[in-house]
Amino acid sequence: MLRRDFRFDLPEDLIAHYPPVRRGGGRLLHVDGAQRSMVDRTFDELPGLLREGDLLVVNDTRVVPARLHGVKPTGGRVEILLERISGPRRALVQVRASKPPRLGGSLVFAAGASTATVVARHDDFWELEFDDEALAVFERHGQVPLPPYIGRPPDDIDRERYQTVYARERGAVAAPTAGLHFDDEMLVRLRALGVERTAITLHVGAGTFQPMRVDDIAEHRMHAEVVRVSRDACVAVARARARGARVIAVGTTVVRALESAAAGGALEPFDAETRVFITPGYRFRVVDALLTNFHLPESTLLMLVAAFGGIDTVLRAYRHAVEHRYRFFSYGDAMFVEPPADSLAERSRH
Repeated sequence: MLRRDFRFDLPEDLIAHYPPVRRGGGRLLHVDGAQRSMVDRTFDELPGLLREGDLLVVNDTRVVPARLHGVKPTGGRVEILLERISGPRRALVQVRASKPPRLGGSLVFAAGASTATVVARHDDFWELEFDDEALAVFERHGQVPLPPYIGRPPDDIDRERYQTVYARERGAVAAPTAGLHFDDEMLVRLRALGVERTAITLHVGAGTFQPMRVDDIAEHRMHAEVVRVSRDACVAVARARARGARVIAVGTTVVRALESAAAGGALEPFDAETRVFITPGYRFRVVDALLTNFHLPESTLLMLVAAFGGIDTVLRAYRHAVEHRYRFFSYGDAMFVEPPADSLAERSRH
């Protein structure tokens, strides 16, 4: 299967550069893989697609102000984007500069308020050692790391809106964007409906924005991301299964976390890195329905959604979304995807 199999035409003006006026104020495309149908809805209508006893699984990662601007000893400007914290004072970062940094060299941030030493290079990433706790440096001096397709600098609204209302665990450099649609009122409505909720943690890394560089998708190697699936989350899934309810992933990060934790056949607690790459033909073990935003053409996230909902159905849904002017990407609208009938039948046998 080739990267171009996941190409679609997206007008530039459909990319959402700002969030909707209120959380939950966007649109929702309901894609029913079993019926091969789609219905235009609003996100406020989500409770009508859920059932009493369903289990929503959310990603409780919290976005760090992960972009720092600084200078090299020569005076040259440098911009770094956090990939992950690798130790108390260490961080793995992407570096943008006119010339690559020198191993052993220093970088100065926030007009001298913080410095870091370049200690190693790992493929596309550099490892820095800071003069203070690394996460504290980013929290004090960093900017909200808006994705590259949002063509503006971050402002005050992003500190609130590029974060889910249930974010708890610091460590992500990009938001799990399907969760951005939920406000406290929606969570209360779902609880009153009898929909349960549990959380996993997957810290989204900067690698999520790196384009695929190979034509044959089988040759692609995913970036590593840190995942924690707790015993409580596993118990919540088991109880949902026992009562005949669905497990609904809020975002592709949740799918990757749960499927990584179930790679051995059964869902078990998991606290490790994952490089799982889900493409059409993958047999899902845990997830029964997926809430997700619209993703970039030829991206690994689009490939995951196509694997779940069926490649023809999902690409048809994307063409529908373009035609009906849905808003795309992080601050855009959402899809509620139910898988094809044969996928559900396959799952029921395992």
